[in-house]
Amino acid sequence: MADNILVQVFWVACVATAIVASLLANWSRRARYIARVVTGVLMLFGGALFNAANLLVSREDYVAFADQAHFDWVTAAWRQVVAPNIFLFISLLVIFEAAVGVLILSGGRRTQLGLIGAIGFHVALWLFGWGVPTYALIMVPALILLLRAERRAAVSAVSATAVAPATAAAVEVASRKAA
Repeated sequence: MADNILVQVFWVACVATAIVASLLANWSRRARYIARVVTGVLMLFGGALFNAANLLVSREDYVAFADQAHFDWVTAAWRQVVAPNIFLFISLLVIFEAAVGVLILSGGRRTQLGLIGAIGFHVALWLFGWGVPTYALIMVPALILLLRAERRAAVSAVSATAVAPATAAAVEVASRKAA
């Protein structure tokens, strides 16, 4: 019971921090880094590690996952394809979530690729049940804002790198003319 509460507190704290930091990420480098780290940690620990541990403890937890899906075809597909092969599919989910978490934490273009994976993952979650879409509807805009901030930061870094040599060359030309 206490373990479950700790997991929930961890998850809520990560989600809340990711949302707030993502809202501020466009204006603050620190907020962008915090959002990146918390989102990566959420995918690694709140996703991959949690699902791996759950899979090892009780595979049955996943059999009924799609029972409250919005569409009957999702429930039917889950029961026919995923449920009989639960270890394979949840293992693939764990690998995907871990890869996305590591990419997000890596920085640069890898972070952007990881965020695209996280956005796609959260959009796909919408199909499963009534509580999950609420979480997805909260996280997707935050992830999009963070991706936007990461892209702007990358463009700014490239622009600054390109301007620095041009500025140095202009200073050198001006000093030659003055001499």
